[in-house]
Amino acid sequence: MLIRLALLILIDAVLAVTALYSAMLVRLGESEVEEILHNVQALYTTVVFVVVILFSSNLMEVYDLDKNTRKREIIINVLFGMTTSFFLLSLVYYVNPGVILGRGVLIITLGIYAILQTCWHVLYLISHTDQRFSRRVLVLGTGQHAAQIGDLAASNNRNFSLAGYASCNSSGVNDNERVNLSVPQDLVVGNADDLMGATIQANADTIVVALSERRGVFPLRDVLMCKMNGINVMDAPTFYELVQGKLMLESITPSWIIFSTGFRRTNVFSVCKRGIDIFLAVVGLLLTLPFFPIIAFAIKLDSRGPVFFKQLRVGNKEKNFMLYKFRTMRQDAEADTGAIWSSKDDPRITKLGKFLRNSRIDELPQLYNVLIGNMSFVGPRPERPEFVEKLKQVIPYYSKRHFIKPGLTGWAQVRYSYGSSVEDAIEKLRYDLYYIKNICPSLDTLIFFETIKVVLFGRGGR
Repeated sequence: MLIRLALLILIDAVLAVTALYSAMLVRLGESEVEEILHNVQALYTTVVFVVVILFSSNLMEVYDLDKNTRKREIIINVLFGMTTSFFLLSLVYYVNPGVILGRGVLIITLGIYAILQTCWHVLYLISHTDQRFSRRVLVLGTGQHAAQIGDLAASNNRNFSLAGYASCNSSGVNDNERVNLSVPQDLVVGNADDLMGATIQANADTIVVALSERRGVFPLRDVLMCKMNGINVMDAPTFYELVQGKLMLESITPSWIIFSTGFRRTNVFSVCKRGIDIFLAVVGLLLTLPFFPIIAFAIKLDSRGPVFFKQLRVGNKEKNFMLYKFRTMRQDAEADTGAIWSSKDDPRITKLGKFLRNSRIDELPQLYNVLIGNMSFVGPRPERPEFVEKLKQVIPYYSKRHFIKPGLTGWAQVRYSYGSSVEDAIEKLRYDLYYIKNICPSLDTLIFFETIKVVLFGRGGR
């Protein structure tokens, strides 16, 4: 998923530069363009233009691959993105007229870019929805586990399509796979005795191993033969992660975690991440501190109690720290109930508090937590010690989310709605562990921009 997004964004950046200089040629002529290109200011202007264009496209969900499944959606989102770009760039040009590259260039540029971006995204859509361009998956197994993987392959028509199932119904193999057939009989194209033949018959290029039990029944020789013949082989948790952008908690084992790629952070990355955290926290505080007195005054008018709310949370390596927020609940919110999750239309939340939560303004004091090193800008959201102890007892691998610093925002926050139950905690843990496994600058950047959309459109607050 990250590779697909990176490809879309990279090509869009190239198209934005192409559109900008094509418009300059049309509007200003070749000689004047050559003169402008020799000016260092041209590079700065180009960078500003590309950043605003990409930001606007992301804001208008041009890069939401799950929503842009038809040409009409792509065209509409591109037009919304261009409209947003026009207003943002007009504001930038008003504040800093020095970045303008000639009169009338902006309109022509956006027109050219809208055409180029639409054509590119439609072409990408066609190439990833046509069955001929998708990777055909043969699922090894016919039980419930295999059925779940098969449903994922069948529904993910961008990159994968289901070629069929290969059963293990042969002598000396798993009886459960033989008796409990959980997949359509007509999609079973072969068995493990001739896995290579089944793969050729189904015209598959990927095998996903989804057996209920591998010990003593895994067709090692046949799978190895397929692997040596250039067929991609992966296990069910890896395929699930690739398609869903989260981890399959039910099937991962300690050995899978140990031998899988990921879960690696270099010292250089850690230092850079901390440096970016400090920079963003300082900038955020400088921009928002002037509004703190206004927010504080509004909180005091709305209800009795302190302006700030502090609460113990579990941080990196399960060390507790004090988290700070603007108060959004009554002062005695948990006097009778003790620690409980927030719920929809929670009566403990004040009228102003509901607005502060939906707009995420109540989270601003956590920039201080980021600055002093208790939190990172991006990471799993910190939970209360009372909840952590309960969740550790019922959810496998829950403690693993504490191997990095908690974040002001995270992968679970931009991919999943607000959680207020054990089931929600499990689902969020899938995303948190995915983030810890795949942590990298590009994923942090994606989460940062997705968070901007969450804040602007008020998604997931409670």
